[in-house]
Amino acid sequence: MLELSGGMGDNNMLSDKNRILIVTAVSAEKDAVLRGLQTNQTIDVLVAGVGPVAAAANTAKVLATNVYGLVISTGIAGGFSDRAEVGTLVVADEIVAADLGVETPEGFSSFDELGFGSTKVQVDINLLNRVTGALRAAKLPVINGPIITVSTATGTAVSAAERSRRVPGVAAEGMEGYGVALAAYIYGVPALEIRAISNQVGPRDKNAWRIKEALDVLEKTFSVLEDLL
Repeated sequence: MLELSGGMGDNNMLSDKNRILIVTAVSAEKDAVLRGLQTNQTIDVLVAGVGPVAAAANTAKVLATNVYGLVISTGIAGGFSDRAEVGTLVVADEIVAADLGVETPEGFSSFDELGFGSTKVQVDINLLNRVTGALRAAKLPVINGPIITVSTATGTAVSAAERSRRVPGVAAEGMEGYGVALAAYIYGVPALEIRAISNQVGPRDKNAWRIKEALDVLEKTFSVLEDLL
């Protein structure tokens, strides 16, 4: 599934580095973002699909034929209970592929440790501070911290604890951020990840999920950020 909404011209060949590409996994997230943005014509919103591979491939497909000054991966996500409660916003200071590596008898080894490349994309500190400051000024509950990208969502307390150990200070878990950020990095575009927390990472208790509330927070987020972006 690939949906692109926003102010794109018919020729699909943009060259304005002031434009922004926002990438979501599913249409419900895109709709929440668009409700917040209203009629901003300098921002395009892409539904790239679920998971890091779909997110990377479809983001790269758009970046190959359009020029942007910023790419934002956004949507709802799970929060780690000691860092990000339900209803909180997390703006990543680091975007991390948490399960990209190998298992060994001694435990997990990341690509960084194996020398195969980096599993982390750093976020520009000035951009991070501007966005976080604007959200705090609007009285939205926001924290900074690493957001991890996984191919298999965490479903047990044991795996949640392991991922917390693997990425110290991790605040949230999603399935697309690293793919989006890596595509942006390849094309030389800064990347940001913003997540609204709908549930706690760990055992999957769908009765405790607050998806509508998280989507409402996402809408408010982009209403605040529309002028800043």
